[in-house]
Amino acid sequence: MAAESAGDIDAAMRAARVFLAVIAQSVAEVEHRVTSTQLRVLVFIATHGPQNLGAVAVDLGVHPSNATRTCDRLVAAGLLDRRDNPADRRYLLLALSAKGKALVDGVMEHRRAAIAAVMNRMPSALRRSMGPVLDAFARAAGDVTDDERFALELRDRPLRGRSGPRI
Repeated sequence: MAAESAGDIDAAMRAARVFLAVIAQSVAEVEHRVTSTQLRVLVFIATHGPQNLGAVAVDLGVHPSNATRTCDRLVAAGLLDRRDNPADRRYLLLALSAKGKALVDGVMEHRRAAIAAVMNRMPSALRRSMGPVLDAFARAAGDVTDDERFALELRDRPLRGRSGPRI
């Protein structure tokens, strides 16, 4: 690794710590209402639209019974609604309720505001270059798969992550 690229990598790692702090702060804002796992479910459904329990279990990487318990709690809290799946009435779909949408919207707005506050302290020329640079970084990492899950490609071994970073 060249010294120049080591400096760039260190800079990217410092920026990653800032993004992680923003995410952690946004999770802390709602931890009195939902667990981090419950928030992941809400963000997953907000991102992908109504889902069945199997899809939630796959996204969380847990047994369907664990996903059922998590979603039952979200339904009981009024954050998710259960409805019949119009494509197959044997299955149920989970969708955000108005209360669940408001919670996710609040979390995302907190993140946007925190990132904007940091960016506003940067020189405008650097701030303008961030979008293209971060988009190129995401594309180089494999960006997202067809189902919008993050797919990080490292050499010959793809590392597939769940949508966890979206909490």
